[in-house]
Amino acid sequence: MTETANLNVKASVSDEEWQTRVDLAACYRLIAMHGWDDLVFTHISARVPGPDEHFLINAYGLMFEEMTASSLVKVDLNGRKVLDSPYPVNPAGFTIHSAVHEARTDVGCVLHTHTRAGIAVSAQADGLRPLSQNSLFPLISIGYHDYEGVALNEDEKPRLVADLGSNNFLILRNHGLLAVGRSIADAFLGMYLLESACQIQLMAQSSGATLVEVDERILSGIAAQAEEVTKGLGGQLAWPGLLRKLDRRDSSFRD
Repeated sequence: MTETANLNVKASVSDEEWQTRVDLAACYRLIAMHGWDDLVFTHISARVPGPDEHFLINAYGLMFEEMTASSLVKVDLNGRKVLDSPYPVNPAGFTIHSAVHEARTDVGCVLHTHTRAGIAVSAQADGLRPLSQNSLFPLISIGYHDYEGVALNEDEKPRLVADLGSNNFLILRNHGLLAVGRSIADAFLGMYLLESACQIQLMAQSSGATLVEVDERILSGIAAQAEEVTKGLGGQLAWPGLLRKLDRRDSSFRD
């Protein structure tokens, strides 16, 4: 994306949308930095601030480490571009995201991954188990959705939305992980916790030792503890530091 193209996009959108673009591009870069990307596949979408039902999603074909604020594609709920872009949109990707955004107006960001750890746990009959502190935060707000093939079928949307319900996490059986948040920062923190919980579970299981699960009484009180730890700010506490880390490495996500 050239500097001229960047200026054209920035001049065509509101300041609020541009900030959302910067944060979403940063989120893509962070996913790549943590090794959670899957070549050019999987997606993160964000609701554009304002009265219109418009959303930002990745330019299909760009690596996550290449994503910039100006390369993100703006679409409506049907996946149609509402701002000119030379890049296509992955139809399977937006099927999942549009379903969640349409049903959950409280959701500002939907983050979906195909990590090995996430898929491995999604294939386990018991799913995510309370084996670590990290697992407790997703476990208080999680659903499961059975695999129905590549997500191209519009008929799957109501079942996916019903399985997510009012939760912030969804394990897509034999497929991957999904986290939602009021903000991009919240969605990223949620995925960080869910992904790390899956990795910890697989490492613990691979030891062959007898595993100790967290007592259910502790799990029932974790919501109040989470609120105390984050003071209701969620991912916003970690987000500025993550942006500083990205800037030290490569600030081109802001272009």
